[in-house]
Amino acid sequence: MRRVYMDNNATTPIHPEVMEVLKESLDLYGNASSHHSFGTEAREKVEEARASVARLIGAQPEEIVFNSGGSEGNNYVVKGVTCEGRACSISSRGNHIITSSIEHPSVLNVAKCVESLGVEVTYLPVDQYGLIDPDGVEKAVKDNTCLISIMFGNNEVGTIEPIEEIAEIAKRHDILFHTDAVQAVGKIPVDVNKLGVDFLTLSGHKIYGPKGVGALYVRKGRKICPLIEGGHQEMSLRAGTENTLGIIGLGKAAEVAAKEMPGERKRLTALRDGLYEGLAARVEETRLNGHPTQRLPGTANIGFKYVEGESILLRLDMEGIAVSTGSACTSDSLEPSHVLLAMGIPPEEAHGSMRFSLGRENTDEDVDYVLEKLPPIVQDLRQMSPLYAKK
Repeated sequence: MRRVYMDNNATTPIHPEVMEVLKESLDLYGNASSHHSFGTEAREKVEEARASVARLIGAQPEEIVFNSGGSEGNNYVVKGVTCEGRACSISSRGNHIITSSIEHPSVLNVAKCVESLGVEVTYLPVDQYGLIDPDGVEKAVKDNTCLISIMFGNNEVGTIEPIEEIAEIAKRHDILFHTDAVQAVGKIPVDVNKLGVDFLTLSGHKIYGPKGVGALYVRKGRKICPLIEGGHQEMSLRAGTENTLGIIGLGKAAEVAAKEMPGERKRLTALRDGLYEGLAARVEETRLNGHPTQRLPGTANIGFKYVEGESILLRLDMEGIAVSTGSACTSDSLEPSHVLLAMGIPPEEAHGSMRFSLGRENTDEDVDYVLEKLPPIVQDLRQMSPLYAKK
């Protein structure tokens, strides 16, 4: 049976070049903070990786703080700027933050956490495509606003937000601005200086690197309370012995992403569009969720009326095809996607939506295989649906 993996927004397979450098580094066991030759060798590799990650996003190496991944980075910023609910001592403005209704749970749930501790939070709505209106951001600004946090590319529908415009608003009002760029980095060009962001989150396992490692960009001169207190590691911003092997893998993944991105961006866009157009031609009452063009290259969130997404997922898995019904971080929930609901999609239609996220290993043949297997599955499930019978 053919196996087709189209769940790359959840995680990616390790790139062969990353795999090779990981194997070569397995005996590099010195503590990067130790002042002997074993530690010095590890430190050199960590700093090489830091430089590679910095180059990928147009930053300076000293602005890169290594951590365990996107969720930690997002927690770090929201809690670090608001000081976990206490009167904000990082920004002189106050303790009000602005975010959106379609953020990843590692932003939304942290926002709710600090909200319960006294921080005021504004959750901005989105339009039918999942886009945030910069004018809405401007109107939400208050005298006590200390942070704006808006994701770069949505993990479920792929919509790319107007980050530069929002950053300009934040700068004009002297407000710190963070973007969760976990899904964007390595897929589309990201330059922190062109964007004008103060903080940016990225994760290794979304760009064909190892799991359990990521980085937070902290613009030089910006202050933030450490999420993890302890030793002096990571410029005293993130205590704990460095995950040397993971960091080396992330550095190589960043290097490879910078090299492969132009070609992959074009190729994945063509595969993505071919997949949706093929399904729309073969399955009636099919809809694309998210912006039709302002979207991540490999992401297609497609809705099929009258059927349950979980049923489609299980049937596809039996055919060797891996997809998702939404964010991997909410896969245990029976609730419809908060992203789709925020876009105004009815709950019953949100339940019938699938996320196809293509990556570097996907081919034209993979798309053809999905186009062969999926339409009859949808038709079969619709025949058992009372909603379809009433049509």
